[in-house]
Amino acid sequence: MIKTKLLITTLLMSVLVTSNAFAAKKVHRWKLAETWPTNFPIFGDTSKNMAKMVKEMSDGRLIIQIHSRNKHKAPLGVLDMVKAGQYQMGHTAAYYYKGKDINTMFFTTMPFGMVASEQYAWFYHGGGMELMEKVFDKHRILAFPGGNTGNQMGGWFRKEINSLDDLKGLKMRIPGFAGEVLAQVGAKPTNIPAGELFTALERNTIDALEWVGPSLDLRMGFHKVAPYYYTGWHEPGAELQFMVNKRAYEKLPKDLQAILKTAMRVAAYDMYTQSTHESGKNLASISKDYPNVKIKTFPNDVMTALRAANQQLLADFASKDTLTKEIIESQRTYLEQVRPWTNISDQAYLNSAK
Repeated sequence: MIKTKLLITTLLMSVLVTSNAFAAKKVHRWKLAETWPTNFPIFGDTSKNMAKMVKEMSDGRLIIQIHSRNKHKAPLGVLDMVKAGQYQMGHTAAYYYKGKDINTMFFTTMPFGMVASEQYAWFYHGGGMELMEKVFDKHRILAFPGGNTGNQMGGWFRKEINSLDDLKGLKMRIPGFAGEVLAQVGAKPTNIPAGELFTALERNTIDALEWVGPSLDLRMGFHKVAPYYYTGWHEPGAELQFMVNKRAYEKLPKDLQAILKTAMRVAAYDMYTQSTHESGKNLASISKDYPNVKIKTFPNDVMTALRAANQQLLADFASKDTLTKEIIESQRTYLEQVRPWTNISDQAYLNSAK
């Protein structure tokens, strides 16, 4: 009888160990919808890099399959698809969705705002992550920084901008708050997915566009149609976002949640360094191989008008919604705190190293 009990106990323990091992090896399969076309460099590399790290760190327990815009056919519908649970994750830019929720746009970048290093500091140490959580909670989404392009160029223009009058009626692809600013000074902003930009410019559907910078612009061929390439003001530190369905995230074991968050953060940083590298390389190529491209800065009257319009719009938006006001004030006060250090560290060094 004792031997029988020992045998039964041993068998039960074996079953429990096997069951626990099976549970530990349970594979979670997710899908990620990205705004970008198939094999789109840098942006698409970031999604792939994140998914690869997740698979390796989880020993294959969390597999993330990536669907590009070519697959899901809704490049600017990523937020809705993640919210609905059609996809557990998305990789996109929050400011594409300002028409659905104006407060989403503040977490990509703002005109005359923070550069990438300042913005990351705000996210992780200045309350930015908490504010982003507030905004996306009603969409049942958790949002995380998804990669920074660094300071973006001001755009490709068919004609030279010599004064503020040259912006009147100008049809330009430019998303986010910058589009609102340009509209204030008489331009006609619009938002067009990446895969349609060159065609729109070539066919005169638009007169100008901004995309990213040398890191991605050169391969798009914009220089073949619009030779005037202006320096930036509107996106000093453009951050993409990983969007995660909150219910799907909460169903993951705690260790997989930690792995996912770590992989997203590392992939975001890797994108920033890759963008910097590619922009330096491609700027050299533009200077050497495309002498017709004229790199210019906007005239003083244009910049003065844009700054004034930006300040007025921020005040108007802040007066309409308490959460909008909280975000704007958070970014403003943090910039006032951190910018003096940027000025006496990076800016002072760059000025002296000329």
